[in-house]
Amino acid sequence: MSAESGIKTFRDADGLWEGHDVMDVATPEGFARNPELVLDFYNQRRKQLFEVTPNQAHLDLAALETTYNVSIITQNVDDLHERAGSTHVIHLHGELLKACSTFDKTAIFECKTDILLGDVCKKGHQLRPHIVWFGEEVPMIENAMRICETADILVIIGTSMQVYPAASLMHYVPEHTPIFYIDLNPALITKKNLTIIADTATKGVSKLKELL
Repeated sequence: MSAESGIKTFRDADGLWEGHDVMDVATPEGFARNPELVLDFYNQRRKQLFEVTPNQAHLDLAALETTYNVSIITQNVDDLHERAGSTHVIHLHGELLKACSTFDKTAIFECKTDILLGDVCKKGHQLRPHIVWFGEEVPMIENAMRICETADILVIIGTSMQVYPAASLMHYVPEHTPIFYIDLNPALITKKNLTIIADTATKGVSKLKELL
């Protein structure tokens, strides 16, 4: 969804994220081995975020709120949906502009600057990015499931359908709910009421608006 804004996708074809093995920068074990590397990695991603803007797909989804009750459930950790004007956004994998305590991950703070080794919460525990890493629970997944259970329309945009539990959400929508899947290289999935739009997010969401 954010690739056309200039943000690298979480996992490129070679298994790397901005040149790093995701297991080194997106797991609790990687953080335990080299916390400075991990903190610096997300500090750089945070700085990059301030250099990009929402693309047309973000803006078009926000504009749909004038006609529809739109809930955005995203695996992205940027704030481009919010900047585009979407008002109901659930971040399954956390938010880059927030930090949390390593001791209590429910202790969450706004964060627009670097997180450094030695930065601690009020109880003296190291801060970390508010990101859901591989192997960690996805605290917002139940909220996302409840939204899907009442969906009149489901739109899936720019995902490989390989990362769980997010990929399972399509199975929670009511049986006859229309599903639109927008992806330049759509994964092969069999599902009733499925319309595939094999295109980029910006072009695909534009086509979606016409279909709706």
